[in-house]
Amino acid sequence: MNNNKVIQVEGLTKMYGDFTAVNAITFDVKKGEIFGFLGANGAGKTTAIKMLIGILNPTSGKATIAGFDVYTNAEDIKRNIGYMSQKFALYDDLTVRENITFFGGIYGLTRKRIKEKSDALIEELGLEDVANKLVGALPLGWKQKLSFSVSMIHDPKIVFLDEPTGGVDPITRRQFWELIYKAANKGTTVFVTTHYMDEAEYCDRVSIMVDGKIEALDTPKKLKEQFKAENMNDVFLKLARG
Repeated sequence: MNNNKVIQVEGLTKMYGDFTAVNAITFDVKKGEIFGFLGANGAGKTTAIKMLIGILNPTSGKATIAGFDVYTNAEDIKRNIGYMSQKFALYDDLTVRENITFFGGIYGLTRKRIKEKSDALIEELGLEDVANKLVGALPLGWKQKLSFSVSMIHDPKIVFLDEPTGGVDPITRRQFWELIYKAANKGTTVFVTTHYMDEAEYCDRVSIMVDGKIEALDTPKKLKEQFKAENMNDVFLKLARG
């Protein structure tokens, strides 16, 4: 594996009978890069991400994540990544601190490290006043930011975020992206799927999926130049129209 490439994908495909959900996608992602995986709902983004994180077997193709093969090293992949799903993944009936402690234990952190991480996360997110309240009582935006931070608690090499800002207000979305920037600046690779085309502007590079295929991949600036578009939404619309 190229030392600077923490994700390498070649011809990755997933079929369900005669239906091709992900069609021979090829790309790589560098260490510390914010890589946007864009496309409309149903384009194949979630299926692709499930193959990359080791919970769905590809039909064909190749992929290595943090140096581990998706076919043979799924458990090693899971230990070296963080993952935040579309749906809120924390437990509503546990407190903020209890959730952090629980997931820290799942990721194999020591009690001392969990205590240190809990205190740091609660302070960073400004959750001191609600640390002992049930997560179910928190606003959605706070839940999403907490979920992201918990996915990073074990200092993974790569964090996969599947539609992380769905349903939150614009201000919270911006705050969430500030957390992403901080993670990337520390060397964590951020792989983020979204159908919000304006969020593409925040990424170092973006790919755009249409009907299971990657139809474009480059920096936002170069894609706008290539498609003679004022913004990424215009790029996407031109691709979607063929």
